[in-house]
Amino acid sequence: MSDRRTVFLIAHTGREAALRSVEGLVDGLLRAGIRIRLLEAEAVGLDLPEGVELVPGGHGAADGCELILVAGGDGTLLRGAELARESGLPMLGINLGRVGFLAEAERDDLATVVERVVAADYEVEERMTVDVLVRANGDVLHEDWALNEASVEKASRDRMLEVVTEVDGRPVSTFGCDGVVLSTPTGSTAYAFSGGGPVVWPEVEALLMVPISAHALFARPLVTSPDSVLAVEVLPKTPHGVLWCDGRRSAELPAGARVEVRRGKTPVRLARLHRAPFTDRLVAKFALPVVGWRGRSDNC
Repeated sequence: MSDRRTVFLIAHTGREAALRSVEGLVDGLLRAGIRIRLLEAEAVGLDLPEGVELVPGGHGAADGCELILVAGGDGTLLRGAELARESGLPMLGINLGRVGFLAEAERDDLATVVERVVAADYEVEERMTVDVLVRANGDVLHEDWALNEASVEKASRDRMLEVVTEVDGRPVSTFGCDGVVLSTPTGSTAYAFSGGGPVVWPEVEALLMVPISAHALFARPLVTSPDSVLAVEVLPKTPHGVLWCDGRRSAELPAGARVEVRRGKTPVRLARLHRAPFTDRLVAKFALPVVGWRGRSDNC
């Protein structure tokens, strides 16, 4: 095995159990001849052997790596997605949290993960992202992106956000709400799901608009073409709002601001170990009851 193969490890190390899992993963990969690169800030608390390369982060941190391994919960996986998008490397997620829809393996699968990484035995799929633009008074105030969703939310708990929604340059509805989620299919099982939006299979190319706690007769979730441009305008009479991208990056939205969301130019690449259909993943992650299912009959 060549010692030139390197994987970049991103890990959540806030809990003792997570620390031990990450240490076991590092040990297994090093024994197999795979080099490990890790952020300096994430090495705190870890008992790491010699040979682990520590880097400060920043642009180009993953240069020369073949894969990004992410061990943690949903927040850690979204943090890993930032590096995956920037570097173009595939990301393999190991769930150390609760749901972990972006994860491909669970805590008990660490030995299998090591074997598959060593053998480069995984497939890569691309997940659609969205590009986000904030305008006000003709000026561009902010640019961002998201893998799951961009959400326009109220900044004050005691005041609703008054917005008008738009699809492809045409107004749809005006209403007061707690927010509006603009989601990818990947994000349909995240914030958009909790807002009553539909579950969309990852291979379906689409954009979702899901109002949150809207006071309106028509404020239904919408599913549009992947080539649509979705927009939410904060009405001038309303208090300012806030834009969140994947729940990680935020920007203030002054009254009158306009948030535009369109299909992203750069996807996020996910490494897959299993070919199981998304239906099975959905049932497993949400522990859905399927008692009574007898399978398809030959006479169907």
